[in-house]
Parts: sequence; structure tokens; C-alpha cells
Amino acid sequence: MSLETLGWGPAFEHAFSTLVSQSPLSLVPGRVVRQHRGLLTVQTDTRTLLARTAGRLLHQAPGVESLPTIGDWVALQLPDGDGEALLHAVLPRASVLTRREAGSERDGQLIAANLDVVVLVAGLDGNFNPRRIERALALAWTSGAAPVVVLTKADLRPDADSLVAEVEELAPGVPVLALSSWTGEGIEALRAQLPAGKTGALLGSSGVGKSTLVNRLLGEARLVTQAVRAEDDKGRHTTTHRELFVLPGGGLLIDGPGMRELGLWGEDDGIGQTFTDILELAAGCRFTDCQHQREPGCAVRAAVSSGALPEARLASYERLRREQAYQVRQRSASAERDHRRHERSRTLMGWEASRSKRRRD
Repeated sequence: MSLETLGWGPAFEHAFSTLVSQSPLSLVPGRVVRQHRGLLTVQTDTRTLLARTAGRLLHQAPGVESLPTIGDWVALQLPDGDGEALLHAVLPRASVLTRREAGSERDGQLIAANLDVVVLVAGLDGNFNPRRIERALALAWTSGAAPVVVLTKADLRPDADSLVAEVEELAPGVPVLALSSWTGEGIEALRAQLPAGKTGALLGSSGVGKSTLVNRLLGEARLVTQAVRAEDDKGRHTTTHRELFVLPGGGLLIDGPGMRELGLWGEDDGIGQTFTDILELAAGCRFTDCQHQREPGCAVRAAVSSGALPEARLASYERLRREQAYQVRQRSASAERDHRRHERSRTLMGWEASRSKRRRD
């Protein structure tokens, strides 16, 4: 398999050449195509092999976001025989999809890197939730990739077209596709979003039909699927790892476990791109720092009163902004504590070195 088939391009080639010119090691490029807990599988232009992260990279990484993840282009030292490769560096990313780690307020979790498209998957059954789609859009826009919304199980809803129109209103400019993995309806429209050499990643909760969708795109049953629970339309976790697939036609697609939580992470650019309608209305407010509560001359509240802006959409916007602001405060406080701890450690090491020198003298 050639590197170009996996999405290799001039920017990655330049970054790798620069790295190699500064390293005494014999390194080759490869892409992480499978991730299962701490195990990574990397594809080079000649072979597929397991790789472990070099100790130096582990220790020098400022955080988990600097470590390799699915979709990353990396620099490898190949084994002499059939052993594991040693992963020495992660090449600069074109984009990275990250969420707040479930159960944590200060840690991010990498989902996938070097994406061109984030495919936001929601089922047209009990899983359909416009507010969750808004949250996923904010996460996708923050990644640097372009979002596409896919509404699965269209065969179950005779009103699928009206739901597509509803999502199009809350995702202006974003492709919204209704499809059925069972009948094949809409599959080619999604395939067109993933041309040869372009990488997409599926993002959605368990039970929305991601594995079934991958199987349909591949034309074979590569992934295990399970039915959702009839009592609540909730899915069971059938995918336990992340994997990059090469689709017929040359597109690349990453699938992984479903996610019940989509905690925001990173800057708030994604919120602004998700709620452009509210930002446009806010430009007409009397006060530039209007909070859209009870301020006089608030164009946003006026739009809510007239019915032009749904109250639920404004509430979603404000909720995500509060969450984002809280995350920024938490991360800043954590970074400050880490910096102080590092400085104290350096001071202590310097003091110990000075005392040892005085003793020798």
C-alpha cells in the first residue's frame, strides 16, 4: 500500500524530511491505522506492524494530546526482524479531533488526527437529539476538519425529509444526509464526501449504526453489529478499538467506540461556527457586551420573542459557552499548578546540586 493511498501529501513529506535531517536514527514514515488501548498498528509503504512509543517521546510529551493516536503520521524505527517498531515522533497534524475525557474536568482525549471530514452520526429513532447534534458540531468545527451530519435509519421514518430540514437549520452550510444502511439509500451521497485520499471519522453514540454503516461502505461485513435495546433505543458497545479503513474508491474512514459524552475541549471557535445565526443577531444588540438576558435593545431576545430563534437553541448556545469558559478556567489553573510544581522541582534540584558541590569543595 502506497503512502499516498493513506493520505500522504507534501506537507507531511516536508515535515518528515526536516525531522530526518536532524535525527541520527534511520526512520521511515507511517500512519497509525489501528489503536486498541495502548497498542498501535502502523502502516508504512511496505508493511503493517505493531509499534510502541519511544520512552523519550513519552517522557517529553507535555500532555496526552502530544502522544500518537489513530490517523497520525509518525516517524518509526523499524525492527531488525518481526518485532515491534519504535515510534519516535508524531508529525505536525493538519487537524485533530479531541473531547474532554469522560469523568475528568482537566484532561482531553484524542479521538483521531489528520481528518478532512468529521461525520456526525445520529439515528432517526429514539437517538435523535438536535441539542446533541449542536454539541457534536461545535466539537467537529474545533478540530479543524469539516463536519457532515448523517442521519441513519431513514427507512424507519417517513418524515425523514422534515428532520433533514430541521438539522439544516441548526447547521447552516453543513451537508446533512439521510440514509439507510439496510436499503442503501443515501450511501453514495456519503461516499462522495470521502473522495480518494481524504480521511473521515465517524462520531456518534452507540446504537446509531456506525458499524453497520462502515460495513455497507466497505461492501462486506468487517465489523460486528448488534441491535439496539428495544425499550430505550440505546446501543451496546460492539466496537472496542479505533481503526482506519480504506474504502472502495480510495476514501479513508476511521471508526471507533460510541461515545455517550461529548465534552467540549479546545478553543471556542467551534461554538461560534455552530451558532453563526446567534452571532449575527448579537451584532444588532444595543450593547457590545450583551449577555442576552434582560438587557434593553437585545436583538437575540427579540428574535426569541418573535419566534425567529427557538428558545431551546439559545439555551444550548449559552450552555455550551458556560461549559467552554469553565474548561478554559480549569485548564489554565491546572497549567499554572503544573508550572509551579515544575519550577519548585527545578529549584530543589538546583539547591541539592549546590549543596553537593559545597560538600565536595
